[in-house]
Amino acid sequence: MPPDPGARPGVKNALTPRRGRRVTENDEYAAFARRVMRAWARRVAAGDIDAIADMAAAAGELDDAMRQAVAGLRTRGYSWAEIAVRLGVTRQAAQQRWGGSGRDLPSRCPVAGQSALSQ
Repeated sequence: MPPDPGARPGVKNALTPRRGRRVTENDEYAAFARRVMRAWARRVAAGDIDAIADMAAAAGELDDAMRQAVAGLRTRGYSWAEIAVRLGVTRQAAQQRWGGSGRDLPSRCPVAGQSALSQ
C-alpha cells in the first residue's frame, strides 16, 4: 500500500484519529488579554504596590513581542504602510519605532546583523 501523502511521520493512523487544528480566534484572545491587563491595573491601583514592578516587566515584554510581530510581518512581505494603518500611526512612525537597529533586515540576509553588502 502506498504511503499516505498527508500522513504525519511517526504517528500510527489506526491509533490516532485525524484531528483538525484548533483555531484560536485572535479577536477573542486580544479581548481576553486586555481584560487581564485592566484587572491587573485595578489590583495594583487598589494597593498591591509590589506588583508594579511585574507590570513594568510585562510592558517590556510586550514591546519585545511587538518588535517580533512586526519583524515577522515584514519578512512575510507586509509593507510599513500596511502595518502602520492597522496601528493607527504613520508609516514613518512605525518604521522608526519597530524597524531600526537591524531588526528589519532584508530577506536576502541569512544571518541577523549581517548586512547585504557583507555577503
